[in-house]
Amino acid sequence: MSFEITTEYIEEIKQLIADGKNEEILKHLEEVHYADIAEIIEDLTVDEGIYLIKLLDSDVTSDVITELDEDTREKILGGLSSKEIAEEISELDTDDAADIIAELNNRQQEEVISHIEDTAHANDIRDLLRYDENSAGGLMAKELVKVNENWNVLTCVKEMRAQAEEVSRVHSIYVVDDNDTLKGRLSLKDLLTTSTRTAIKDVFIKKVDFVHVDDKAEDVARIMQKYDLEAIPVVDKTGRLVGRITIDDIIDVITDEAEKDYQMAAGISQDVEADDTIWELTKARLPWLILALLGGFVSVSILGGFSTALVKYKELFFFTPLIAAMAGNVGVQSSAIILQGLANDTLKDPWLKRLLKEVSLSLLNGLVLAAILMSAGMYFLGFDVKVGLTVAISLVSVIIIASIIGTFVPLLLDKVGIDPALATGPFITTSNDIFGILIYFWIAKMILGF
Repeated sequence: MSFEITTEYIEEIKQLIADGKNEEILKHLEEVHYADIAEIIEDLTVDEGIYLIKLLDSDVTSDVITELDEDTREKILGGLSSKEIAEEISELDTDDAADIIAELNNRQQEEVISHIEDTAHANDIRDLLRYDENSAGGLMAKELVKVNENWNVLTCVKEMRAQAEEVSRVHSIYVVDDNDTLKGRLSLKDLLTTSTRTAIKDVFIKKVDFVHVDDKAEDVARIMQKYDLEAIPVVDKTGRLVGRITIDDIIDVITDEAEKDYQMAAGISQDVEADDTIWELTKARLPWLILALLGGFVSVSILGGFSTALVKYKELFFFTPLIAAMAGNVGVQSSAIILQGLANDTLKDPWLKRLLKEVSLSLLNGLVLAAILMSAGMYFLGFDVKVGLTVAISLVSVIIIASIIGTFVPLLLDKVGIDPALATGPFITTSNDIFGILIYFWIAKMILGF
């Protein structure tokens, strides 16, 4: 059962901090999970949060710091000295420590690392800071359990016990040669059921999934999802084992990518939070709103070019927003399916086959919707047969065109290395609104002859 953080509880913590009752604070938080403590700190002032961080043991607060929102963490770390930050970092795995240090300026990074007493730990963190944060190297941790293929089982067990003290959770046992080149993995079952004198090279499993340090984080996530891996080893260009990536890091990657794609689909061009400043939110939203405004101007100019037709056939005006809306909705639906396929790496069909499938689907949907629309327009609203036919044909045409655009714009953007999430939301909606209105009046002109 999860811990419930109520307003009353937060106020009680605030009062205890104000009164300086440290023992009672520690008693309140003794059984509270570090993720819940982080949530509590989010509801405190910066000074109150710093007070808690300094009060609690580093083995707890080190994990708390990793769970904090980036903005809150920046403020909390700003109230700690480099030595105090180093004490917190020392308790973390190298990947989490490197992520936090990377948020500091270059001068403070060196100061914090210089205060870490464990030289090996400090060097591992410094090594991880060399990699791009969106690469496998930027995700990996140095802590892992590895054994040499030339050891026997008895030596292997002794070495594993020593290594496991530095690893918070052992997911896999990796096998390397004398040059630390990854050779395979070792099954715990085989280790337990094999004679202590047996050489590891006679029992390890040679097939092992791995990634390279320069692989993109999204590609690593895709591999781990596909093969249901809890951890995956990372090798350098020479095949040397240099780290491992665990599933908790990949969940963060998937979550961040989903949030970014959702914001881009909604027409937000930057990574923002609800509590960001008005200026930051404006910068993120305004570009797409300007695009939508320009698209609206184009739509208005198209309608202006057919003003004579609207005077003669007033019924056409009533269906204009419907045609535009259907074009936008169909385009977004199509692009969303393609985006999902690209994210899951399930789009294996050639472009031509994808085109035929999309056109067939759109034609079927369009005919059904057109039949409903024509029936409603003629029998319930009393519109002319020609007008009903115009709207019906236009609707089918617009749905087909919109679905094709929604399908191939994301594919094209992905092909040229641009995030295909740009294709959804305002971009597709605005462009299909324009095309929808243009096609609608062009067909109306052909049928009605104005």
